[in-house]
Amino acid sequence: MTETDAADPLVLDNVSLTLPSAAGPVEILRGLDVTVGRGERVALVGPSGSGKSSLIAVAAGLERPTGGRVVLFGQDVAALDEDGRARLRRGRVSLVFQSFHLLPNMTAAENVAAPLEIARVAGATETARAWLDRVGLSARGSHYPHQLSGGEQQRVALARALASRPALLFADEPTGNLDAANAAHVADLMFDLVAETGAALVLVTHDEGLARRAGRTVRLRDGRVAQESAASA
Repeated sequence: MTETDAADPLVLDNVSLTLPSAAGPVEILRGLDVTVGRGERVALVGPSGSGKSSLIAVAAGLERPTGGRVVLFGQDVAALDEDGRARLRRGRVSLVFQSFHLLPNMTAAENVAAPLEIARVAGATETARAWLDRVGLSARGSHYPHQLSGGEQQRVALARALASRPALLFADEPTGNLDAANAAHVADLMFDLVAETGAALVLVTHDEGLARRAGRTVRLRDGRVAQESAASA
């Protein structure tokens, strides 16, 4: 195991994020300290505007922090250019969003296979079909996103995110656009597959019941960590 592999997947050290606006600079994140260990499941909860989605954008290297350090797999993200950040994430960091973000001109199977093909993983098509089967969609591989229900689209997105067996999965309100039955199904699949693959999970959610399924809950308020608590035994 290399030093990078042995490191915590994510460390946020005194991270701040300030963005410009017509009314002047807006502080989005204010001195955040959050660490996510290997295989750990962490839920981020808090009111709208508390900084949850911004935290994911900064943590994944999609947004540069104004201050502090973001360390992914032992590497300071600030020391890397855009290509370097992409290489660091490739195959090790995946994201699932509330709005699915499937490519509309690709079938379900092609959507799952695309990141594997970009990473030049052998057998991408076969792996994609296997993962669609794992999320109960083996019969829907040739369907396009507009031919799938919301729950089916999110299961495709989940298969796409986990097919590369990442070490870290960010999930931003993954059940937010789903009805209760589909939300429960997607949540069950997500936690089962994360446990199976050994990925660490950073989950943004307004659903307190979903948050309780994580090993630790981090509550944000006004861009700061207001409280951290471990799951009840």
